[in-house]
Amino acid sequence: MTAVLILFMFAAFVGIDYLIRTNLRRMQEKRARQAREAVLNTAIRLDFTHEAKSLKRVEVPNPKARILAVDDEGVVLDSFRRILVLEGFSVDTVEHGPEALGLVQRNDYDFVFTDLKMPDMDGVEVVKAVKHLRPDVDVVVITGYGSIETAVQTLQHGACEYVQKPFTADELGEFARKLVIKREARIQAASQPNVRVVSPEMAEVMPASEFCVPGGAFISPGHAWVRIEPEGQVRIGIDDFIRKALGSVKEISLPERGKTVKQGETLFTLKSAAGTVHVAAPVSGRVEHDNAGLKSDPGELIHSPYDRGWVCLLTPTDLATELPGLKIGKPVIEWYQEEITRLRANKGPEGTGTLDWAAFEQQFLGGHASAQA
Repeated sequence: MTAVLILFMFAAFVGIDYLIRTNLRRMQEKRARQAREAVLNTAIRLDFTHEAKSLKRVEVPNPKARILAVDDEGVVLDSFRRILVLEGFSVDTVEHGPEALGLVQRNDYDFVFTDLKMPDMDGVEVVKAVKHLRPDVDVVVITGYGSIETAVQTLQHGACEYVQKPFTADELGEFARKLVIKREARIQAASQPNVRVVSPEMAEVMPASEFCVPGGAFISPGHAWVRIEPEGQVRIGIDDFIRKALGSVKEISLPERGKTVKQGETLFTLKSAAGTVHVAAPVSGRVEHDNAGLKSDPGELIHSPYDRGWVCLLTPTDLATELPGLKIGKPVIEWYQEEITRLRANKGPEGTGTLDWAAFEQQFLGGHASAQA
């Protein structure tokens, strides 16, 4: 009986919590809509004729996107403003194609909506001109029933979609929301780092903008690579992620020959004027050899990370158990893209900030290795 009562109370709590959250969300949406209505009623009375003779502009706080609409029918533009502003978009409207092109050159828009049939400059010309001036802007064609075939043809000139009039407020709002989702997905895909699986020597000639992982090698969570040699030993080095993040290495502390290390303990240390990072052993084993040439030329770590820049050779002691914890092939590429995105965020919005080596070790190399140094 007690268990049933507890279960009932829990269900009641969840239900009440859901109702409260739903009501709060609805209240917030209602307040936001009222604020947009106030902005709409005020903004359309402002004079922007110094930019374009027929320009009417409504800007809302934190817009979902910025839209420019051009149509020679004022009633259509009135519908666009009211519907899209209340949906949370900032909207500029003009009645002539040349006016729209002038605004595109001076302002940043996410979308341009253009009517297909206009007397001074038709929609096909607007599409071509906008994509020439601003290839990053998505152009949407507004068409009537009898012009759908022509609207489809504009896709060949760079238009991303078309919308048929007449439309309801719900139809246009839903259409605009889907456009935003598609645009964000495309921008995200375009900004996703390019990662390729390459042969060891190819890393030396890869463009700086691309990341590479060595074919046939495993990558540890601490960004060390492991290649199994024919004799059963494993060769170890740093991966392209560390290489590009650090940029340069002035000194390396190589592991002591004959030393036994456990997975996760510090295997070697990289030093520069910018700081020091400890690289953890990707597998447990005994150090058999080291790349002594790196002491006199540590730059080989950066110039040839998967070939001449190898660090040491281990005889593994528990490879069968530890190997499943490493990555190889496609999973490496997917994980790399996530790591690169995190690294760029760590270096600031433009990815050009100064890298803090200590923070880099903590966030990307596990931080556990330094404790074993």
